[in-house]
Amino acid sequence: MKKYILTLVLLLTTAMLVEAQDKKKFSPEKFEADMEEFITQQAGLTQQEAAKVFPLIREMHSKQRAIYGKVHKLAKTKPADDAGCMAVINDYDRMNIELKRIEKCYHKKMMQEVSASKVYDIIKAEYRFHRGWMTGAKPKGKRR
Repeated sequence: MKKYILTLVLLLTTAMLVEAQDKKKFSPEKFEADMEEFITQQAGLTQQEAAKVFPLIREMHSKQRAIYGKVHKLAKTKPADDAGCMAVINDYDRMNIELKRIEKCYHKKMMQEVSASKVYDIIKAEYRFHRGWMTGAKPKGKRR
């Protein structure tokens, strides 16, 4: 009898864990929609401003993701010698500089569409969104 109860408890626990994992699957579309909603609200963007800025942000993120993929590949293995490590470090540094160049370029493009003050608020809001998402807490309130 104890075996049957134990088996039943284990099956129910396993079923609950599987269901909980299904609910936590990452959806890029939902993430992007949540981010855009948060940024729009936090930066006080109008619909017209959002329509001008978010295509630029999506384009910037697309270019950055390509570089993040390369950085991820670099981080997977450690070279066997110092020369190989030096080459990886130089590549890593070069890619981080390229990420910042992309940001700078797109920040300039955004400032052609909306005020610098709005771009500043967008940058801050995006940072707060990502920070909150990584910690598992949804960012609250309007901060500047």
